[in-house]
Amino acid sequence: MDPKTGNSWKGLVSELERFHMIATELKVSGRFLLRPLDAALQMLTNLLARILGSNLVRRHFHLVLSGLVLFGPLLSFWVSKHNIFANSNHFLYRKFLRSTWGWTCILTGSFVLLLSFSACRSVPVSLRHFSRIGLAGLLWWGTRRLLTLLEDAAGSCYEPMPPAQDVQSPAAAAQPPLLLHEDQTKASCLRANLLWRGYEVSQNVLILCLCCLLLLEEISVFGRHLSHEKRQQRSPGAPIRILFLLCVVLLIMWMFLLLCLLANFPNWPSQQLGGALGYLGWRGLYQGWYRLNLRWCCPGLPGEELFITSGSVKEPKRL
Repeated sequence: MDPKTGNSWKGLVSELERFHMIATELKVSGRFLLRPLDAALQMLTNLLARILGSNLVRRHFHLVLSGLVLFGPLLSFWVSKHNIFANSNHFLYRKFLRSTWGWTCILTGSFVLLLSFSACRSVPVSLRHFSRIGLAGLLWWGTRRLLTLLEDAAGSCYEPMPPAQDVQSPAAAAQPPLLLHEDQTKASCLRANLLWRGYEVSQNVLILCLCCLLLLEEISVFGRHLSHEKRQQRSPGAPIRILFLLCVVLLIMWMFLLLCLLANFPNWPSQQLGGALGYLGWRGLYQGWYRLNLRWCCPGLPGEELFITSGSVKEPKRL
């Protein structure tokens, strides 16, 4: 063997051994640093699961949300018109409010899939539980289409006309004449920078209320999942805990955005009608349809048939 080749080979081996030692040291130090973070994550998620899974929260959350929708516009008398959330082009409105259902579907759907699969290890059961998110999305799509048709039928598009030169009265200057535009939808009217007048339902309040109620229903079973894993002498991994924490953050953000809308842009009774429709949608799904006996057209309640140990009987439905 060539001495130069042997020396280069020995040098390469020594370099690989050195890199392996460095990687081992980094791995040990990384575990040492991540251990307190993992402990903090477990403590926080256990506490939040206990709070959100309690009967007090689950049975009265819709009342808290209803009170927020009813009395939230009263905050407009104390909120400054110059605060950062009074601007409709704020970052939270542009990035989150306009894609409320997308954020809810991604995070909640991922959490439901991961929780159901880790609990029963069955793909069909996981997809059946995930179908609740799809049915809620279908309800939101149909409701939005119906509300758009009703708004187009009940409203009219107007073009403000400049007042005549010989009219000098203050009333005429304050209320310029309007020119009616026929065969205009609300979307096309607003795109043309015209004036739309008619009855409407706040779709932002509707989807925020529906997503808040849906999020609480889906993540409230995490406490039962923790108890089930403890009985099985297992510990839920960090991914499902992080997803649960992200869903809780999303729930808080939706409630904060709802409060900002009601306080900074009060619109009675449009917002209250939107909140009522969101509540009725949640009531019809989670308090009606999903409580039927399990069959091909009913996905069941969150957590149903997931936390059953061998030799145990089926859990009763939640009241």
